[in-house]
Amino acid sequence: MTTHERLTRVYNHESPDRLPMHDGPWASTLERWRREGLPEGVGPAAFFGWDNIAGYQADNSPRFPVETLEQTDEYRIHTTTWGATMRNWTHRGSVPEFLDFKITAESWPEIKQRMTPDPDRINWKLLEEHYPQWRASGAWVQFGAWFGYDVMASWVVGYDRTLIALADNPEFCQDFINTCLEPDLALLEMMWERGFRPDCVRWPDDLGYRNGLLFSKDMYRRIVKPAMKRMIDWAHDRGVKTHLHSCGNVMELIPEFVEIGLDALNPLEQKAGMDALQIKREYGDKLVLEGGLDVRNWT
Repeated sequence: MTTHERLTRVYNHESPDRLPMHDGPWASTLERWRREGLPEGVGPAAFFGWDNIAGYQADNSPRFPVETLEQTDEYRIHTTTWGATMRNWTHRGSVPEFLDFKITAESWPEIKQRMTPDPDRINWKLLEEHYPQWRASGAWVQFGAWFGYDVMASWVVGYDRTLIALADNPEFCQDFINTCLEPDLALLEMMWERGFRPDCVRWPDDLGYRNGLLFSKDMYRRIVKPAMKRMIDWAHDRGVKTHLHSCGNVMELIPEFVEIGLDALNPLEQKAGMDALQIKREYGDKLVLEGGLDVRNWT
């Protein structure tokens, strides 16, 4: 089976020839693997026989300039298109260290005006070159979206500001999520109309930690869930599947995900208490489940 045939069966809750396999190792992991024998010029997907999953994501950011502020052998401090300032480590795997953010509740009304869904936010040359190859090779084509609580908290506004705003200024949070979603949908529609059609739309939204949800289920229902449903509805109207990445313990939200039609969920984080067997028993006919590995057992 090709990857497309295999994952089509999985998403239809049918038996494939084998379990799909893929991963996204960090740069420091690849650096180590090269030292340990991964040949130069050979990617880990080809070396390990992982499935052929291709992806693309358009730019829905405010398009602030990206500038390097400091560079050493150990790290690089730089700005992002979202106006954040972060430190990335050069030779070790880690989430970035965030140092500053431009977006606040006060600055947001002006900044959001920069997020118009112009066609030049899409790398048409890349799609024209690679999309036919993806299809010819039997790849599963997955387009990315970038909206939700976790984008706001982790990458754009900051955890403290976002969690406080959920209680004190929910209108700001809701407007941020919807403003990010609007260009996502518009850009997806532009690509769709030109024949670049994904099999799946995937987005990240970490909603839990090891003891449960980061905020109440009621806040999820009022602030986050409507945007998720809009994305799912857009995809399902076109026969496209949907895939949510949500770290932490989100057991409480699985019925909510199923209600709005989500097709797939990962990573089923074991060290956070996600009960993969229970989820499979209760929702395995409705949700594709990816992950369920316990990193505490790895060395």
